[in-house]
Amino acid sequence: MEKLKRPVYLKAGTDDFFKKMRTEVNETILQNSSLYLFNIIKSLGLLVLFFLFYSCILIFGNSTPLLFLFYILCGINMIVLFINAFHDAAHGALFKKSKHNEWFMYVLELFGGNHWLWTRRHINLHHAYPNVPDWDVDIKQSDIIRIFPNSPLFNYHKYQHIYMWLIYPFYSLNWIYIRDFKDFFGKKDNYVKKVVEAIPTREVYTLFIAKAINLFYLLLLPMLLLSQPWYLVLVAWFAMHLFGSMIGVVALVSTHVDEDAHFPVTDEDGNLSATWAMHQMIVTKDFSTNSKLANFLYGGFTHHVAHHLFPGVGHTYYPYITPIIRRYAAEYNLPYTSYPFYHAVRSHFRMLKNKGIHENIMMIGEI
Repeated sequence: MEKLKRPVYLKAGTDDFFKKMRTEVNETILQNSSLYLFNIIKSLGLLVLFFLFYSCILIFGNSTPLLFLFYILCGINMIVLFINAFHDAAHGALFKKSKHNEWFMYVLELFGGNHWLWTRRHINLHHAYPNVPDWDVDIKQSDIIRIFPNSPLFNYHKYQHIYMWLIYPFYSLNWIYIRDFKDFFGKKDNYVKKVVEAIPTREVYTLFIAKAINLFYLLLLPMLLLSQPWYLVLVAWFAMHLFGSMIGVVALVSTHVDEDAHFPVTDEDGNLSATWAMHQMIVTKDFSTNSKLANFLYGGFTHHVAHHLFPGVGHTYYPYITPIIRRYAAEYNLPYTSYPFYHAVRSHFRMLKNKGIHENIMMIGEI
């Protein structure tokens, strides 16, 4: 893919709100070391819990109801682990030492992911330029769905608000077994190659080996050890991904892509019209911030504005940072949105309906 000029944010002034906000957060919230320890305990606990559920598949899997139960629990736990622990580690926010975060990210390979690729996709593209067309790879993934206003509009997009209900449950399967390979070897719309000169050969081998290991222990080994028919194990494995994806998609559709979403574009010189911090406030939204269950499950996604403003901070700090953000938003007249998850999901599908018709083809969402 052609290497486009990187977008440039407006330079912040001396009275920029974020400089004051960052100082306040550093001097108050980040001094609480107990939140750091809680994050580590939670993350390691989720990892242990996953393999406990997996062990139960091998021990109790000859009972069909228990086979499906523990596969589904593995799927839900896998997504929660990814959203919380691996997400924080990718940002260098789980452990204080970068090498410990790097070591922990290697565990992601056991779940079929590729930490080298995902870090570049998520950090260098999504977080660097959220909602910016031709850069945010987390939004532009396939022509099956049209979100960016400058994406091509096909006839079938008029039904995307319907058929995406059926496609989203396959999100993790697509991520692990299709998207990673497209980003490694694909040429069309390969955003990753905008920020990577060449993919290390070691990572190519790691990609294939990790996915083989993942399929072996999660699918083939239960087929070999259990007395269940192979196709029943396969269906339970599918159920693991379907249920996990349904949990994960709530986070993915609730934070950047609702019906009021902005998709800022650069001018001819590659400049964006807002500062980095203001841009994060404009394109990011929170959901269900007051729900303890949502905060536990979705980590840095419920308080997603805090995450985008402080990506190097663990998600356990965000519930305490968000009130500061709200205060600054009121004081400086900054954009800030928080709504229940069901409103966010409903708004996302209304956006899909709007983006699937010709009347919206000229809407570019400039700021």
